[in-house]
Amino acid sequence: MVRPTSTTDIDGLPNPGSLQNVFEQCRRLGMRLSRQRRMVLDLLWSEKSHLSARDIFEKLNVQGRSIGHTSVYQNLEALQSAGVIECLDRANGRLYGYRSDPHSHLTCLDSGLIEDIDVNLPQDLLRQIEQRTGFRIESYTLQLNGRRTLED
Repeated sequence: MVRPTSTTDIDGLPNPGSLQNVFEQCRRLGMRLSRQRRMVLDLLWSEKSHLSARDIFEKLNVQGRSIGHTSVYQNLEALQSAGVIECLDRANGRLYGYRSDPHSHLTCLDSGLIEDIDVNLPQDLLRQIEQRTGFRIESYTLQLNGRRTLED
């Protein structure tokens, strides 16, 4: 049976929707919740977009929340390694997002904006892919690219 984009994390626990749930997830993982780590998580959850380490550094410092480059990078690496946040490798660098559950991305070809989306492919299509490839699909993500058709 194929497991499409889910609302649970790797341990089968509810996907963290709130910042408090993420703090609790960090505690369960034995991660220290330093002031800097809380600031990085708070920014990612409030922005709900994909940001570079430089963006995170600049936004936090503009807000008067003093943090160094090294601290930003170290916290992003630790959070990503623990599966708390996601990291997208792009041609122009890495971007970090607040979701770590399986999901897909829609990238605007004009602005570069990346939206997280949940896509559930039809079971028939997934079975066809399994038959054609000889793999049992356990999860999937899609990368979609396009241009906005509606005026904002």
